[in-house]
Amino acid sequence: MEDHLKLRDEAFLVATTVARIRSFLISGELRAGEKLSEQIVANQLSVSRNTLREAFRLLTAQGLLTHIPNRGVYVTAPDEAAIIDIFRIRFALQTRALQLACKNHPGVLKMRSAADAGEDAARRSDWKTAAKLNLEFHRAMVTICDSPRIDAAFDQVVVELGILLGRLGDSGSFHDPFLSLNREITSCLEVEDNFAALALLETYLLKSERALLGAIQRAKLTRTSLV
Repeated sequence: MEDHLKLRDEAFLVATTVARIRSFLISGELRAGEKLSEQIVANQLSVSRNTLREAFRLLTAQGLLTHIPNRGVYVTAPDEAAIIDIFRIRFALQTRALQLACKNHPGVLKMRSAADAGEDAARRSDWKTAAKLNLEFHRAMVTICDSPRIDAAFDQVVVELGILLGRLGDSGSFHDPFLSLNREITSCLEVEDNFAALALLETYLLKSERALLGAIQRAKLTRTSLV
C-alpha cells in the first residue's frame, strides 16, 4: 500500500512538473533551441532529478523537447514544416468552433475578456502580456466545441505557438495587427454573424501563418549572415 501511494505521488509530481515546464514554454521563459540544465531546472521547480528526467521524457515524446545523445535536452525549435502543420490543425479546430458558436457560450465570453485585455495590454506596450492573452483568446475559441479531447489537442498547439512566438521576442509589430481582429471576430459572434466571424478567422490564420513563416525565415538568414 505504501509503495502504491509513493508511485501515485510521484506520478502526480511528474505531471505537475510537465505542466509547469509547458507554461514556461508558452510564456517564452524557455526559448526555442535553449539547452536545459537538469540542475538549474530541478532547483527552480524544487523537484528531484529523477522526477525532472521523467518529465523531460514525456515532453520529448510530445515533441516539445529534443534529447541529443551526449549533448543534453533542448527546447524544440519548430521548422517551416511544423508551422504549416500547426496551422492545418488550427484551421480545422477553430473554424469548427466558430461554426458551432452561439453568443452566450462561455467560450465566447472568455474570448471577449481575452480580446479586451489583450488590446489594453497593447495600449500599455506590454507585448508579453498581449501575446499571452492572444493565445488565451484562441484557446477560449476552441472550448466552444465542448470536447475535452479537442481542448487537449489544442493545448499542444498553444505550447508550440508559445515556442514560436518566443523566437520573435516581445514584438509589437508582430502582435498588434491581430489583436484588433480578435475583437472583430468576437463582435461578429455576439451579433450571431458566424459567417462573418469565419471569414475574419480565415484571414487571420492566413496572415498569422505567413507572418510566422516570414519571421522564422528572416531569423535564419540573420544567423547565416553572422556565421
